[in-house]
Amino acid sequence: MSERPCPQRGRDRIRPYGPGKPIDEVKREYGIEDVVKLASNENPLGVSPKALDAMNEALPHLNLYPDSASYDLRQSLAAHLGFPMGQIAVGNGADDLIFQISMAYFEDGDEVIVSRSSFPMYDVYIHAMRAVVVKTPLAQDYRIDLRAMADAINERTKLVHVCNPNNPTGTIVLAREVDAFLERVPDDVLVVFDEAYVDMVDSDAFPDSLSLVREGRSNILVLRTFSKMYGLAGIRLGYVVGNEEAVATLCKIKPPFTVNALAQVAGIAALQDTEFLKRSVEANKKGRVYLSRELRRLGLEHAERHTNFVLVRIGPAASDVQQKLLETGVIVRPCSGYDLPEFLRISIGTPEQNERLVRELERMLSEAEGLGITRILAHISSRNPGSIAFHRKHGFVECGRFPEIGQKRGELFDIVWMVRSLNQTLRAE
Repeated sequence: MSERPCPQRGRDRIRPYGPGKPIDEVKREYGIEDVVKLASNENPLGVSPKALDAMNEALPHLNLYPDSASYDLRQSLAAHLGFPMGQIAVGNGADDLIFQISMAYFEDGDEVIVSRSSFPMYDVYIHAMRAVVVKTPLAQDYRIDLRAMADAINERTKLVHVCNPNNPTGTIVLAREVDAFLERVPDDVLVVFDEAYVDMVDSDAFPDSLSLVREGRSNILVLRTFSKMYGLAGIRLGYVVGNEEAVATLCKIKPPFTVNALAQVAGIAALQDTEFLKRSVEANKKGRVYLSRELRRLGLEHAERHTNFVLVRIGPAASDVQQKLLETGVIVRPCSGYDLPEFLRISIGTPEQNERLVRELERMLSEAEGLGITRILAHISSRNPGSIAFHRKHGFVECGRFPEIGQKRGELFDIVWMVRSLNQTLRAE
């Protein structure tokens, strides 16, 4: 047998990250010109105008390598945040910085604590460094359970990832919960607060993580990004704040030129574009209120909202609904990769985009009502009682709503899926 190079063993545990479907791909695949992307939590207002002007001015100089230290950008961030420049590092998006942290700190066998149903790139980089992922459950309200995370810490724990607000649930952990959590975290365990969606939060109970760094805590890193409210997702720019020793460690391990020249000038300009940030935050808040109200009207359960997306429970038919929306030109995010297979994550778009989404969901629900699903289900149950038990046994109705299923419009997606499954089983029998 011929020998071949063998990849490192961490690769076998990696589940590749699946980003949202690009608009052009949907156009090609379905022959649709009018496509709305509500899958990747991008800014529907576009790019910060000041950042756009700065990038246009920089275009003639792209023959030159960028400043590898991103000096001017880090100086601007330092002035904006009130930190010495030595406490700030920048990267090619926040996920680049997550990778740098992983490379800098993880060794074989180290344990890293992450919440179930959180940003999946944590898992990818942990496995890539041959460390061990320790998953803690979500609380019942889809919030990260900091108490469970603290309980999971042991002598092998190297780091805890806290995504706040959490992606994909959109929920937050509160300042008092963070304080209680940190009292239980040893000084040699690093805590990374991933705050990619911090600009959308308007809760007084949200923790001030930067103050923890100002207090001199050496085991706190805070991640943020320009991708969301500044509208710079396409050029990839994120930053991390921590104590000088931790930041110096990241700067030592990072590749050169990770932040390109356009990203550096765009970041500086975006920090000055307070008007665009204000408009983006206000538009997001209005869209969030609208979607929440309409989802309630349709009877669709959704999680607490603090971001530019909403996590919606569709039920076992979630993948079918996502596909049907795709065929109409509306891209939303399936959540099976987040261990939430019955949910869709829907980004907040422009008012017109939000209204189009609601119309499509309402049309699907109306079509389900028109099928007379409740009568079909009752007919199948009376003719083949064992088939209902079969599906209950296999978890298809484990939500516990079966006795009154069909009484809420939002449960019609569940019923359509169950009837399809029942019919397939009956044909197989």
